[in-house]
Amino acid sequence: MAGADGDDSLYPIAVLIDELRNEDVQLRLNSIKKLSTIALALGVERTRTELLPFLTDTIYDEDEVLLALAEQLGNFTVLVGGPEHVHCLLDSVRLLAVEACVSIATLLPQPDVEALVMPTLRQATEDKSWRVRYMVADKFSELQKAVGPEITKADLVPAFQNLLKDCEAEVRAAAANKVKEFCENLPEDSRENIIMSHILSCVKELVTDTNQHVKSALASVIMGLSTILGKDNTIEHLLPLFLAQLKDECPEVRLNIISNLDCVNEVIGIRQLSQSLLPAIVELAEDAKWRVRLAIIEYMPLLAGQLGVEFFDEKLNSLCMAWLVDHVYAIREAATNNLMKLVEKFGADWAQTTIVPKVLAMSNDPNYLHRMTTLFCISALSEPCGQEITCKHMLPVVLTMSNDQVANVRFNVAKTLQKVGPVLDNNTLQTEVKPVLEKLVADQDIDVRYFAQEAMNVLALS
Repeated sequence: MAGADGDDSLYPIAVLIDELRNEDVQLRLNSIKKLSTIALALGVERTRTELLPFLTDTIYDEDEVLLALAEQLGNFTVLVGGPEHVHCLLDSVRLLAVEACVSIATLLPQPDVEALVMPTLRQATEDKSWRVRYMVADKFSELQKAVGPEITKADLVPAFQNLLKDCEAEVRAAAANKVKEFCENLPEDSRENIIMSHILSCVKELVTDTNQHVKSALASVIMGLSTILGKDNTIEHLLPLFLAQLKDECPEVRLNIISNLDCVNEVIGIRQLSQSLLPAIVELAEDAKWRVRLAIIEYMPLLAGQLGVEFFDEKLNSLCMAWLVDHVYAIREAATNNLMKLVEKFGADWAQTTIVPKVLAMSNDPNYLHRMTTLFCISALSEPCGQEITCKHMLPVVLTMSNDQVANVRFNVAKTLQKVGPVLDNNTLQTEVKPVLEKLVADQDIDVRYFAQEAMNVLALS
């Protein structure tokens, strides 16, 4: 409802609209009873295009509010522009009916649910308005709990299949989002059979859906099916789907899979996981397209946390180090940030034995870009590694590199000293860092002199 408060004459309308959102039921009721006033002020077009969508997006769960809203909408024909526009009202009324069905079904005995509620729900799952079908999909888990196991098996399973195959992407995405919850709530004695016979085939189709929001919604929940279906079914039926999603062109799909690897790890174990999914991760990490490599680097800290330090050291550590010497600067930069996050996750002791020696060894690399990467890494790692490791292991290398033949390396020494300075004690700054910066302030290269002087000023060594 944008713009209702852009005109002073509409200020009272803006107040009424705010009351529609209020947590106080009485305030909402009062505002709903004045809907015709709001509609008259907005005019027929804005009522159709703004007020009605606002109402249907802000569906209320109190029966008293729903009843008042339904009564008001019954008198709205003129306010939306006459009979030729009445269809937009009917969408809202049918949306309210879906909401009401959920509330009513929780109160009625099973035979009455079948006789009184299900006819409306069956119509709603096949409604010509995608908004109504979306509402059914969005409320599906609540419906499932309300109607009980027998009606779920007879009616909701086929209805859910249809929603997963709906022609509208919004509906498919809403249904895909409910896959895990729906499967969890199935009757235990027939759960596996229903999933394998009716749901899995729909899920397989959604993995290759043309809409990325649908694929992303599925990827956020699909890993949870592994705990429901168990080890054998996961390995045979779900792993190929995870693999396909891990290679999906949409970054959000890949992220959702990597974010939930721990669900699968608990079911099939780290060995099986590494044999099946890890090769795909490694393949993406070495992809010819640098943006694909970049995406995997950004997921690496998350992945490391999922898999644990031992597994990471065995399978992925060398990959992270290889990125530091990538020919694309953006990859080298991301790899440096990745190391910092890994140290924050696994700790300074791990860094000292696993990462720092390899980083420092690059200071002697014949390629000056790789030598500069050493400096970038030290800048990033000094804080998470702490004073002792920085002073004892990293600082001596930085100071030695102040004699590098390449001016770009020397001015990056000055920038690195400025960055690590706050981690060092005052004695080290005065006795080790200051003499080197004073030497660089007198360097023949103008950039080296500039950054050295800047470092001295920032560290108060001038």
